Amino acid sequence: MSRPKPADLGAYRWFLLFGIWLVYFCFGLVAASMAPLIPVIRAELGISNAGMGAILGAWPLVYIAAAIPCGVLLDRLPARWSLLVGSAVVGLSALLRGLSWDELSLFAAVGLFGVGGPLISVGAPKLTAKWFDGRDRGVAIGIYTTGPALGSAASLALMTSVLMPLFDQDWRMVMFANAGIAVAAGVAWFLLASHPLADPGSATEASRPAAFDPRTVLALLARPPVQVLLLMGVGIFLVNHGINNWLPEILRAKGLPAAEAGRWASLTQIVGIVGSLVVPRYAVAGRRLVLISLIFAGMAVAGLLLLLPAGQALVASLVLLGIARTSATAIVMLLLLDLPGIDRQRHGLLGGMFFVAAEIGGVLGPTTIGLLSDRSGGFSSSLWALSAIGVVLLVLAGLLARIGHRERPLPR
Repeated sequence: MSRPKPADLGAYRWFLLFGIWLVYFCFGLVAASMAPLIPVIRAELGISNAGMGAILGAWPLVYIAAAIPCGVLLDRLPARWSLLVGSAVVGLSALLRGLSWDELSLFAAVGLFGVGGPLISVGAPKLTAKWFDGRDRGVAIGIYTTGPALGSAASLALMTSVLMPLFDQDWRMVMFANAGIAVAAGVAWFLLASHPLADPGSATEASRPAAFDPRTVLALLARPPVQVLLLMGVGIFLVNHGINNWLPEILRAKGLPAAEAGRWASLTQIVGIVGSLVVPRYAVAGRRLVLISLIFAGMAVAGLLLLLPAGQALVASLVLLGIARTSATAIVMLLLLDLPGIDRQRHGLLGGMFFVAAEIGGVLGPTTIGLLSDRSGGFSSSLWALSAIGVVLLVLAGLLARIGHRERPLPR
């Protein structure tokens, strides 16, 4: 059966995109759900900052091992099943967090998220690349990346101010509620992808992908542009995961009350939503490297601004971080998926490779901030380190501009 063109689904592809967005929203909701509750969880389970940093980095650690196998699976598994299974595992992770009784059980529960996460975060760009082309692809990627941003914003803004009071300050019940929402989103996606208009040839039935060959991974890794883009992923996720998990605590260290710190932290998510709708739309060929360089420069400046007392500098830093946290990944994925000579049947594998590399940064981010804050008694050294990462990413963007994108086609 021949592969369908992106236009074959017609208008219904936008309904499918909504289903992806809904699943990705719950990804962000559960991923950020513990950050506002760190003081409560630490107090009940007796966990240090370093221990909490390790727990927050547990799912990216598992993700590293799971991403490539999940990417290969996504090249073979019907789309409706892959995102449903991913949502179910994310929901199970939230459920087990609420049932945890010590540091180790919480570590395992958070780590389980790393099994379901790749099916969603690798599957989303793969399906989008299958259904959308040209400027529409940038728009579609911008739309679905608002999902995790909005989910994270909901967690940061509502956990301590709405959900905790609603559930009588019981953080475990909050986790159970998140589990139910994640599973419901997976079921909604499954129903959308099972509709006849979803085109069984592309959305619900497995295609005939090329057989997985480890030599293909090595051939991709041998390409300088792929190497640079994967290194960018490490740096982007190091900053994103570090800030996403520790920003409420960083703001509380500045003297802000817990609820106010959560609301301020959610500003990065709100700005990220706007940025992911606007920036990828203009990230067409010829502009992407300029845009990503500006984003990396803003990331470096944002870390320095967070060192200053709360005020206008805080607003500026949160706006810059908000733009960076969603737009950077979207643009790098566009650069990666549009590399010449790589067949679309390899996009699942290539996406898996990207997230394997990126989640190394996802592990290092929260873990490093936790360790540095324990050693220094504050967050200043962590913020200097995050700014330095922004500078390194800017250098990598310059390197990518120098080596260019012309590559020979990958053998099938």
